[in-house]
Amino acid sequence: MQKKILWIGLAFALASSLQVNAQNTPQDDTYKKWFIGSSLLMLGNFIPDDQNPPEYIQINVGYRITPKDVVSFRFKRSIYAWPLGIPFGPDFDAPGENYPGHARILAPTVGYQRFWWKGVYTALYALNAFEKYMDENDQKIGNGYTLYLDFYLGYQFKFFKNRFFFEPAIGCSYWPIRTNVPASFKAVEQKWPNYFIQPGFDFGFNF
Repeated sequence: MQKKILWIGLAFALASSLQVNAQNTPQDDTYKKWFIGSSLLMLGNFIPDDQNPPEYIQINVGYRITPKDVVSFRFKRSIYAWPLGIPFGPDFDAPGENYPGHARILAPTVGYQRFWWKGVYTALYALNAFEKYMDENDQKIGNGYTLYLDFYLGYQFKFFKNRFFFEPAIGCSYWPIRTNVPASFKAVEQKWPNYFIQPGFDFGFNF
């Protein structure tokens, strides 16, 4: 499922890069302080016949302290049924590798983004994920908490005189704190690392 989302996002990123000018072109350097947005990863909700639909929701609200320094708040909600550290490849979503059930998360997130040259940026986000663990019969078996630290390197493209933007990126998610994971879930995820390489496909509206 995540592999399909990755290909969809990469195709969109390539199409966008061929059609728009980069960050600081003369015609679209209007400075906007606030923005709202989301992520193209939500397209994963529409993959037909997906055995593990993510039910993914993401809402971003940000403020530009300066043209190069941005702080933001994000809210994420999703469902996942696979070990967090499992990489893309033959093991992902393979029989016997998924959890005996799934986890539902609500994750308020704070972040800082720094632009270095034209549209090139780095970003750090701290996700406070409150997790509800469900067994294979969709019965609750516990609550937990995970702190995710997400690091991104990306590029921002602007559209329509800086009214809209798109930010393809590559990132690493690392979770130093993870509590109250059910034993049956731990047994599946213990052979995988506590980090994951992931794409970013954020977009937004400046105002």
